[in-house]
Amino acid sequence: MVSTALASTLARRNIHYGWVVAAATFLTMLVTAGAMGAPGVLIKPLQDEFGWETSQISSALAIRLILFGFMGPFAAAFMNYFGVRKVIVFALALIGAGFIGSLFMTTLWQLLLLWGIVVGFGTGLTAMVLAATISTRWFTKHRGLVVGMLSASSATGQLVFLPLMAELTQRYGWRSTVFFVCAMIMVAALAVLAFMRDRPADLNLPALGETQVTPPPPSTSLGVALMTPITVLREISKTSTFWILFATFFICGLSTNGLIQTHFVTLCGDFGIVPVAAASVLAVMGIFDFFGTIGSGWLSDRFDNRWLLFFYYGFRGLSLLYLPFSDFSFYGLSIFAVFYGLDWIATVPPTVKIAADRFGREKAGLVFGWVFAGHQLGAATAAYGAGLSRTELSSYLPAFFIAGAFCLLASILAITLKKSGLTAPATAAAH
Repeated sequence: MVSTALASTLARRNIHYGWVVAAATFLTMLVTAGAMGAPGVLIKPLQDEFGWETSQISSALAIRLILFGFMGPFAAAFMNYFGVRKVIVFALALIGAGFIGSLFMTTLWQLLLLWGIVVGFGTGLTAMVLAATISTRWFTKHRGLVVGMLSASSATGQLVFLPLMAELTQRYGWRSTVFFVCAMIMVAALAVLAFMRDRPADLNLPALGETQVTPPPPSTSLGVALMTPITVLREISKTSTFWILFATFFICGLSTNGLIQTHFVTLCGDFGIVPVAAASVLAVMGIFDFFGTIGSGWLSDRFDNRWLLFFYYGFRGLSLLYLPFSDFSFYGLSIFAVFYGLDWIATVPPTVKIAADRFGREKAGLVFGWVFAGHQLGAATAAYGAGLSRTELSSYLPAFFIAGAFCLLASILAITLKKSGLTAPATAAAH
């Protein structure tokens, strides 16, 4: 009822309700990303309280990142079958349950279960696939911009809450951060219940930029819905476009949330920087990322997305290779925060646009879901690998050199993509 009344009010002012849906999605992704980023400031407190090694804690975070990615294609199927609003609310409840349960954990297997499996499953349902689904369903005009905004909320949420969470942890213990995360989740769930609708047709609206109301596709059984991601994977796996996007996004995850989000605070601690100060550097990255990713969305509507990816991965690689030589001074970290922050997740809008152009709008969410699975495989590799590097070599720096080199490889891979146009499987499916 709230959404129906608000849609009528906005229509009289010539404002499309899709912007409200985008705002509710923005908040959801901001909060769930904050939950994803929370463990980055909790590694040291968990070590101090339970005596766990960095590699042991990192293994739980790696499990979470893998589930976060591989839930993507099936999250798209769940959204198609159950509806976006139901899936989001269930996901938020699951994330909250995982964090509340961690208040009472005493052994490592409980960390693996709660922060690895439960939180990984819940956050996977609200991953980047949600941004791809909302932007393709509700927007034809400004789609790249909306993908940029929603992608920015995800990356920014992983970073901007960290100084507050680090301060709470330092003053009141790590459990206070858990309570803060749960409070944010509750706020997001209330907003989704009030304002989220599954499709423009639910309000008898066309997508923004179109004139005709698109009816929802015919309903299928849950079994068919769950098999759809597998069927799509079989189709797209026959194309070089998919494998190039998968490989570059593997490297994207390897060089962002698996490495920086998970280990940056602890890395700075190795150089004598307190957690609150290190988290503040991440927050600066988040601020620059917000503008960088929205700008990337604007650019992806106007320029060749292959070349955008070439420059984004290239600049990121150079930033990571620079970090070990920054001396971890205020000046050096500030330079890194600005250049790396602008590029944190700017790769998402061009990747989503290429997926939609090559495989069609109806498949875009599922295709991007599988590409995003590659992202999280890379993230899990970096989360565990960097933790292992610190445990075995007493240094994180080898992991940063490796990630930087891989980013330069991704830059080269991006320009090997063919010019825009639907691939053969997508075209055949359209007929």
